[in-house]
Amino acid sequence: MTSTPVAPAAPRGLAGVVVTDTALGDVRGREGFYHYRQYSAIELARTRGFEDVWYLMFHGELPDRTAAADFAARTASLRTLPADVTEALPAIARASAVSGPLAGLRTALSLLGASAGFRPVYDIGAGRRREDALAVSAAVPTILTALHRLGQGLEPVAPRADLPHAANYLYMLTGSEPRPEQVRAIEQYLVSTVDHGFNASTFTARVVASTGADLAACLVAAVGALSGPLHGGAPSRALDTLDAIGTPDRIDGWIREQVLSGRRIMGFGHPVYRTEDPRSRMLKSIAQGFGGPLVDFAVEVEAQVEAILAELKPGRELHTNVEFYAGVVMELCGLPRAMFTPTFCAARVIGWSANILEQAEDSKIIRPAARYVGAPPPQPVPAP
Repeated sequence: MTSTPVAPAAPRGLAGVVVTDTALGDVRGREGFYHYRQYSAIELARTRGFEDVWYLMFHGELPDRTAAADFAARTASLRTLPADVTEALPAIARASAVSGPLAGLRTALSLLGASAGFRPVYDIGAGRRREDALAVSAAVPTILTALHRLGQGLEPVAPRADLPHAANYLYMLTGSEPRPEQVRAIEQYLVSTVDHGFNASTFTARVVASTGADLAACLVAAVGALSGPLHGGAPSRALDTLDAIGTPDRIDGWIREQVLSGRRIMGFGHPVYRTEDPRSRMLKSIAQGFGGPLVDFAVEVEAQVEAILAELKPGRELHTNVEFYAGVVMELCGLPRAMFTPTFCAARVIGWSANILEQAEDSKIIRPAARYVGAPPPQPVPAP
């Protein structure tokens, strides 16, 4: 009698399990380093604009001046939504009034894909897939800002093709042209969050892409994963922590109470990094460039949290993650807290799309196994 071979069990959460090969980038947590293609993501954020990094993720190389100008013009022309999507946004905003723009985005993306006639990635070539990815990535900021404004009782602001990506995003959100220092700060944040290894939402997008589904379906699934508070919901919560502490004299007592009661301190710790999060380091520098009481308070909280954690949990290094100073920077740039995670999404849609394009080149469906731990079968079915 031959027994059925049993596959080895994976660790909980698939931590550290390699499931595919990728040329898009990686996170080296022990070094505090991550990259897009062959370039340091932080160096790209410091030296390049958002459109250049978008081009890199989709085409595999950085553009020269001519290609960069052509790509910027092409993506800017795709910011305007189809009429049927625009007409549906007020109803979507009303329906998602409590849950917010990220929930509304799921519905709007489904409608956008249907309106644009997106076909399964399995049935189309690489060129058509890239065109779909460009169209939806350019449209997401327009959708998010429109849903936010409609939710506030304001009219959406139409995109402007003459503004770069980050400047146009802030313009559509606020209705006024942002200051250059605000644009650059948000652009650096957007670049730094384009991609970050095989996180939950990226893996979700690739699982759906492996079925051959259309690009909009893959992105709806990714947004659903991002909406979970353990994944994408922390930037505003980290800022809420600063509000809850309130004043410098309350830091020590508040933090000790949180740690000793076993509650998580939002904005600290990361499942991959075992050293300082490089995104946090960069965003802290950006925040300090603005200066002011909020920044000073955040820096003091960071120092005291790390000292208290070192005392109460020796040997377990916990540092600020991207959300801690991301919340500070976005607050300084005038973004409402309800738009912190949607802003993250406006950047990450590029990484998701690049991963979908890469996954679509492999026709093998992702179909892992589960270990059954229920009552032993087969058992007699009881009579009714």
